[in-house]
Amino acid sequence: MSRSQLAPGVEVVAVPGRGLAVRTAEGEFLSVRTGGADEDALLSLLSGATAAPADEELDRLVRAFEQAGHLTDGPRRPEWPAARRDIRLLGDPVLTGPLAAQLTALGARPRATPAAAVSEASPDRLDDLLHEDPAAVVWCLDGPVPDGLWDAADRLPERGVAWLRCHREGWQAYVEPLAAAPGDVTSAHVRARRLAATPAHRELAAYWSGPRTSGAPVRLTVPAAALLAALLADDLSRWATGAPDTGGVPARRRLRRVDLRTLTVTEHPVLPVPEVVPMPKKDA
Repeated sequence: MSRSQLAPGVEVVAVPGRGLAVRTAEGEFLSVRTGGADEDALLSLLSGATAAPADEELDRLVRAFEQAGHLTDGPRRPEWPAARRDIRLLGDPVLTGPLAAQLTALGARPRATPAAAVSEASPDRLDDLLHEDPAAVVWCLDGPVPDGLWDAADRLPERGVAWLRCHREGWQAYVEPLAAAPGDVTSAHVRARRLAATPAHRELAAYWSGPRTSGAPVRLTVPAAALLAALLADDLSRWATGAPDTGGVPARRRLRRVDLRTLTVTEHPVLPVPEVVPMPKKDA
C-alpha cells in the first residue's frame, strides 16, 4: 500500500477508557475498533510517519480509513493548470484587489482591468470580454448589477470561457455559481430565479433598475472583501484543478448569500431557466 496519511481536517483522538475515535472532516466523531492492532503503530501510519502497515490487522484498519475517504496520498495541493491560469478581473478594486492576491497565491495569473478601461472596451460586446484570450472572466461589483450589464458575459461559457461574478445589494452580497459550459447557470438565470422566489418581485425588479435613494453608504470592510474574494478564488481553483465539490449543493448550481454584517454565508440551490417555447401561430 502506498504511503498515506489522514486527509486535511481528519484527526484521531485517544478517548480515556474508550480507545480511539476519529473526528471526520465534517466534525463528526466515530469510534475506531482497533481489535488487536497496536494503537501507537496505527497512529504513526495515519500521521504519515510510517510508510506501510507492519501486519494484517494494521493493514485492515488503514484500508478501512481509506475506504471511508479519511486518507490522502499527501499534503500537496493540485497545481493550477497552465491552460487555465489567465484570469481576467473586472469591476471594483475593493473586491478585485484581494481576489487578485489570492489567485496569485494559488498559482493563477490574474489581470485586473481598470474601471475606465472596462467602459472604453464596451463590455456589452462579447469580443471585448475575450481580449487577450482569458481562461475565465470574473466580474465583481460593489453594488447592484445594472440592467443588461452582464448580458454579453453570460455567453462566455458558449465560447469555452469560465464566467464567475459577485455583487452587493446593501448589506447582502451574492456570489453566483461559476458557469463553464453551455447549460450552466448564468446571471440572467439567477435574476429570473430570484424574482420567481420572492413575493416582492416588483420591488426587487425596481430596486435593480433604479433609481435608489440611500443615506450613509455601505462600506465593505477588509474582512468582508477578503471573504468574498476567498469564496471566488476557491470556486475558480476547484474549477481549474478539477477538485471535487464540497457541501450539499454542487458548486455549479449554488448561489451564496453573504451577510456583510456578520459574515454569515448561506447556500441556495439554483437551476438554469429553460428557454420559453414560442406559442404556435394560429391560423387566421
